Amino acid sequence: MKKLSLNFLFLFLCTLVTANPVCAQRVNSAKVDKKAEKQAKKNKPPEKGDVYITPVPVIGANPAFGFIYGAGAAASAFLGEPATTKLSSALLGIAFTTKKQTITTLKSTVYTSNNEWILMGDWRYLDSSQPTWGLGTGPQSARLADSGFEFNDKRYDGTSEADMMQFQFFRFYETALRKINDKGFYAGIGLHLDLFSNINDQLLSLAPSDTVITPYYAYNVAKGFDQEESTLVGLSLNGMLDTRDNINNPYSGRYALLSFKINPEFMGSDQSSTQLWMEYRDYFSFDGDSNNILALWAFGNFTTSGNLPYMNLPASAWDQYAKSSEPYAQGRFRGYDLVFAGIEFRRHLLATAKNPKFFGAVAYANITTANGGDNGISLFEYIEPGYGVGLRLNISKKARTNLGIDYGWGNYGTTGFFLRLNENF
Repeated sequence: MKKLSLNFLFLFLCTLVTANPVCAQRVNSAKVDKKAEKQAKKNKPPEKGDVYITPVPVIGANPAFGFIYGAGAAASAFLGEPATTKLSSALLGIAFTTKKQTITTLKSTVYTSNNEWILMGDWRYLDSSQPTWGLGTGPQSARLADSGFEFNDKRYDGTSEADMMQFQFFRFYETALRKINDKGFYAGIGLHLDLFSNINDQLLSLAPSDTVITPYYAYNVAKGFDQEESTLVGLSLNGMLDTRDNINNPYSGRYALLSFKINPEFMGSDQSSTQLWMEYRDYFSFDGDSNNILALWAFGNFTTSGNLPYMNLPASAWDQYAKSSEPYAQGRFRGYDLVFAGIEFRRHLLATAKNPKFFGAVAYANITTANGGDNGISLFEYIEPGYGVGLRLNISKKARTNLGIDYGWGNYGTTGFFLRLNENF
């Protein structure tokens, strides 16, 4: 302690007498040591307990939301030794809009030490709005209500306008999976809660002189659901294969998930129902080179029994991280069943002295199909394509966190601009 105090006093006096060459040499040496220490810490290999946090602003514009502003962050951490434990990841975001909407999300995939457990979370609170176009893909999806819908012995034609739904939404999904063997197989259970409240179907009009029957209203009348709120509570049985080398930006491995969800009335659901989710992802590096990767993603979301609330029917971009069906908006396609498949080519373009994966680009293409049930639209009858390009900026080398900017095109004049943290899948 005495030696440390003397050194501090010496450096302090040196700052007052800068002309002294001995003092100048001592000060410069301290600066070099501090810089070297900082660089060594930055370049050290990942260790257990290391946490990488990447904050980003949330800025955008949307006709449904107006101007969007807020903040988000990607957090990654090693909860065990990096040699035997995969990187855990979480995305947190909070945004506000000029139309007085609030969007709060926390999505996470956590690997405990030695990958013994995987914890998957999807928590959301939205005081928001979202358009709907009815059930099923194809030209019919641009029409709100089936022209054959009957109500009070009268027929009402649909309209081609988007039906804006205002609502408050709370979601709590948490799934725990236990490792079965060292080949990447897991099994576990999940708890799922969806609460929609204060739903305002803005296009609906029941006035005799100006009647507009929307798909949301028609569905609820036919299936016996409330028009202003809905509750879905369920338990899921899950089996998973996960051999990906990194969850944020995989270079190799594959992922598969089979999830069967049971939503009984005695747990609080409005009506009893069951659902089946099947998902597969795969990653191929050309000649073992992670600079050129072909990534595949496909899933199916099926209503296997009973009736789901309209807002809980399988819909585009309602996956855990809301990244499917680009460039279409969330909920653009909805049905009793929905299937999505996508392919993406990822190319490294530019390296720096400090980051060999600093800048890259992607090109993607996908398809989405959904059935309409009562309106006669079957699965795969109409397939909606999406395609686009994007740029990638690596903002955390150790966590492989990418900041992505995508632009895409689809049917019905659809275009979309997306700002992403981490790869889409």
